[in-house]
Amino acid sequence: MKRNVMITGANRGIGLSLVEQYLIQGWAVHATVRNLDSALALEQLAAKYTDLMIHVLDVTDYEQMEHLAAQLPVLDVLINNAGYYGPKGYGFGNTDVNEWRKVFEINTIAPLKLVESLYPLLKKGQTKKIACLSSKVGSMTENTSGGGYIYRSSKAALNSVVKSLSNDLREEGFTVLALHPGWVQTEMGGPNALIDTATSAQGLYAVIEQSSPTQSGEFINYDGSCIAW
Repeated sequence: MKRNVMITGANRGIGLSLVEQYLIQGWAVHATVRNLDSALALEQLAAKYTDLMIHVLDVTDYEQMEHLAAQLPVLDVLINNAGYYGPKGYGFGNTDVNEWRKVFEINTIAPLKLVESLYPLLKKGQTKKIACLSSKVGSMTENTSGGGYIYRSSKAALNSVVKSLSNDLREEGFTVLALHPGWVQTEMGGPNALIDTATSAQGLYAVIEQSSPTQSGEFINYDGSCIAW
């Protein structure tokens, strides 16, 4: 029986490469996008792979989220990939509060609400794995340069969500991970980034696949190394 994975924010970048990686590995993939107009590459994959199902979901629309959860099969893995960086280069004294709220909603609140919505399906799965795409910039230890208040704080808060989930769900055999995808050549990462999306996705797939409940609550790089909180 094929295993089922759900990947949010799957229309481009790391999300799209994760979809392709899981399809190559023989999984049935449930991919979400905010709107189909931006999902041409995903639809091209769907024409090639019958095991790819595309769903429209705004991760901050919690009513829509509940409606989608009622239509999905049992899930083995959930990858909270959808994210938003917000403004860049604004500096101390120029933080846009409304943008901060938006980034927090997408990067921190939505991943937890999605886990809550999909919990009954994940609980019945074979592997019970939840992976949240975080970032090294959310690490307190790694923050030696300051700035980036909005995005940094949203990922630090996401790491806290992952840690709490790992404690709450440990007795049920769940593995909950915060993952750093590397500095990736995407719209968010920019052209000077060190790795491409396929390299990141291959690494993330291996980390998730090889993980066990004993690692639940850890912060792990795409190459398998641990990152300090």
